[in-house]
Amino acid sequence: MKRYRNLSGKKTGVASYECGDGFIRVRFVNGDIYEYTHAKPGRMHVRNMQMLAEAGIGLSTYISRFVRENYARKLY
Repeated sequence: MKRYRNLSGKKTGVASYECGDGFIRVRFVNGDIYEYTHAKPGRMHVRNMQMLAEAGIGLSTYISRFVRENYARKLY
């Protein structure tokens, strides 16, 4: 997983992430890892989350505002 850069400088819930074809996995600072896929929560959300993760800004806010509990699976 790649370390989330957090360029905003504000407190974030995201520690790291991993992007792949049709998915993003997000590790939160508490250690939990969630996988989001094209199937759930959908292509648009996965694409937006991948862009925010690579940009290093806004990922935690996006998840809390638009995705919340709509993840494909919890890995840890």
